[in-house]
Amino acid sequence: MELELKDKVALITGASRGIGAASAKALAYHGAAVIINFIHSKDKAETVLNEIENSGGKGMICQADVRDPEAVNAMVGSAIKEFGKIDILVNNANINFPIKPFTALAWDEIEVKIMSEMKALYNCSQAVLKDMTNRKSGKLIFISSGLSRAPGFGFAAHAAAKSAMDGIAKVMAMELGPTGITVNVVGPGLTLTDSTSGQPKEMHEQVAAINPLRRLGKPEDIAGVVVFLASSLSGYLNGEYIPVDGGSFMI
Repeated sequence: MELELKDKVALITGASRGIGAASAKALAYHGAAVIINFIHSKDKAETVLNEIENSGGKGMICQADVRDPEAVNAMVGSAIKEFGKIDILVNNANINFPIKPFTALAWDEIEVKIMSEMKALYNCSQAVLKDMTNRKSGKLIFISSGLSRAPGFGFAAHAAAKSAMDGIAKVMAMELGPTGITVNVVGPGLTLTDSTSGQPKEMHEQVAAINPLRRLGKPEDIAGVVVFLASSLSGYLNGEYIPVDGGSFMI
């Protein structure tokens, strides 16, 4: 069976590193043109694009703060001008958050995380849906977290924000399904990226020890599922949360 990605165009937010970069490379490998979004790391975004182009793929880099609707609309406009359409959105951009017990959290810290996460999802989805609904085709893929389903000490703000993502995705899947657009969520477990590199080694060892596969995730593990959801193979999958964590959380 063909993945049918060769004529597709994918926008990946937060694609200069980690899961976003791995997803951009994987989608490009299978023939999609990719828009590599970044906010600060231009050099890293250019490195990802160079690697893709050197392997025969095509793409472009776009700087935009996904919390800013004007910046997102400009980015999407530039991408459509360059490639004619957007078929796939991978909503992945990392939104920083404090790791501390709930009793130590200020309300503002929770609110900023939830609002920023929802703004990113809302702005990017609204921007690409204008094109997708006209063509009655599209794939929205939201990168959530295993922490929205299984608790982690100190991750209250993150869990709340990603739970909101999981919930809104179901409603969007129901509403957009009749237009030929699917919405699915990927829930990575602890994955070795720049964002987790500062965590204690002992913590990583403990998590790996109780994982059925006895290891932590790699960005490429998540990217493989992103490619599946972006491809024609997932055409009848809609409104689902897919944990990608080696079996640490089983539905």
